[in-house]
Amino acid sequence: MGWDAGALAGAALLVLPSLGLIAAGVAWKGRAARPFAASRARRFAQREYARDLQRAADRVIATARRSAGEGEPAIVTVEAVVRTAEEHYGHSGVERRHAAAALRRRYEHGRCATDCVTDAYG
Repeated sequence: MGWDAGALAGAALLVLPSLGLIAAGVAWKGRAARPFAASRARRFAQREYARDLQRAADRVIATARRSAGEGEPAIVTVEAVVRTAEEHYGHSGVERRHAAAALRRRYEHGRCATDCVTDAYG
């Protein structure tokens, strides 16, 4: 099983372009990403805003539950969600209606009606 000149040339014609493509792919990695699209960035920012509001609501609910005394309901306010979203997640100018909607979702999801009181419905 020897290598003759023709087989060696054929292997070189197959391997060298492949290595060139691999090297080019490594060198240009990330540059061929989709170009910036304002609509995609806006959708991402909206999803991140909603997710951060829900996290802020979860955080406020957990804090209120920990600070409530034995047999007392945890008091969860929309203003606390707004404050948490601004302080912990860096959102400025959080709308009260958005915070209230996030608090209502997490309030219902976390079964808070049994041990919490909120102003999100008012």
